Formats: sequence, C-alpha cells, structure tokens
Amino acid sequence: MWEEMTWPELEEYLKIVDTAILPCGAIEQHGPHLPVDIDYFDAKYMAAKVAEACEDPKPLVLPPIPFGVSYHHEDFKGTLSVTNDALSRFVYDLGMSLAKNGIKKIVILNGHGDNAPTLHYAAQMINRDAKIFVCVDTGETSDVALYNMVETPNDIHAGELETSTTLAIRPEMVQMDKAVNQTLQFGSKYLDFDSDHGVNWYVRTNKISESGVMGDATKATAEKGKKMWELMISHMVEFVESIKNSPLSDLYQKRY
Repeated sequence: MWEEMTWPELEEYLKIVDTAILPCGAIEQHGPHLPVDIDYFDAKYMAAKVAEACEDPKPLVLPPIPFGVSYHHEDFKGTLSVTNDALSRFVYDLGMSLAKNGIKKIVILNGHGDNAPTLHYAAQMINRDAKIFVCVDTGETSDVALYNMVETPNDIHAGELETSTTLAIRPEMVQMDKAVNQTLQFGSKYLDFDSDHGVNWYVRTNKISESGVMGDATKATAEKGKKMWELMISHMVEFVESIKNSPLSDLYQKRY
C-alpha cells in the first residue's frame, strides 16, 4: 500500500517494482438497500486483494479515488459527482507524478462504469506525455464469465450482481428487506446494456428506474457473491501478473 510506506522504503521498492494499481470509484446512490460507497469500496477492496494474491514482488496499490462522474444519479440524494474534466485532469496529474517516481505501468481499476470514458481519455494523455503503459479495467477481465453467473438481464447497477458481492463481504451493509426488482427492458438490442450489439448511450437514472436499481436485487445471495469475487480477483491477478512481469518494451510486441 503506497500510503503506508516511508519515502526511503518506496525508493528501494521502486527499484524492483514498476507497476501500480490505481482504484477509482464513486459515491452515489445504490438503491434503497445498499450504501452509497459501493463503487469506491469495491474498487479499493479488489485492488488490495489482487495485489495480495500476486507473487512477490507485489504491485504497489495507490490510495483510491472516491469520487467519479455520477451526474446521472444526482436525482437521488447522497450522490456526489465531479465533472469529466476534473476527474481526467486529476488522474492525468497523478499519472505523470507516478511516472516521475519511476512507475512504468499503471493499471487503473475502475469500479464505476460511467468513469470509463473519462479514465480512458486520461490514460491516453498519460501514455502520450509520459510514454508509459496505462490501461483501464472496468471489468473487462472478468465480465464475460461474470455475467454467466447472473440471472437478470441488464443487471448493471445495485441489482443481483452488486448486491451479491456486497452480501459476500459486508452483509451488515445490505438491507435485503428493502431490495427491489427493477429489471430493465428495452425495445432494441442496440440499447440493451448487456447485448453484444449494444451501443454506449447515456441517460439519467430516474428516467428508467424509480428506485435507482437497474437489475433484480432480490435474486442476490452471499454464495453468488463469493464466487463472483473469486472469479474477478483471479482473472485480474492473471492480468496484472502478465503486465508486471513484462518489460515495458515487450508489452507492445508480446504475443499473448
């Protein structure tokens, strides 16, 4: 954990490790049954678990960014949002500072889907200016396998998946008596969030969900959540290990 080390310790560690994980989340409504810290907590939790499971020397884990681009949830109280410009500039500045410290590979672990366009932009700019490897994982390393475990179509926010993963590690934070089924149905496969043909589109949450849930939280179980965490962490560890153990010059040429 970067913030728990002294500067001499970091100086020595940076001689053997050039990879850092940056967790990014959000503070926003997650229905009537989950706390507003889900995206922030889960990104922080996963980054720590991934680094813990990696082989020595382990990648460095940065303090998580708690706030994200959440304007679409602002009709529900408790949501705190920053602009795309503010987040991208913050991540860019942080990335450039990491590069000055000797970090050559940054894995941005994104816990909030709507941060993705902004984080990709910041990653491009860091790569352009610092000439280091930067990537953004918003679940791509595990989504295909993960959604085979979910019964609910378009389960993208505070539904079966996120409620299950929270039940698995923080059951005391879930109010299952307030969980609702707010399964979304769209008239076009191009608008379905989990369709292979779906396009990226944007809408304020209260236009499509009165509860703030997008999915079926009533189908959530701790057992499902434990399996989901195991899958997500194992896939991410495999990816981070491949990045950590590759020289920067090889990352652009290596046949995976």
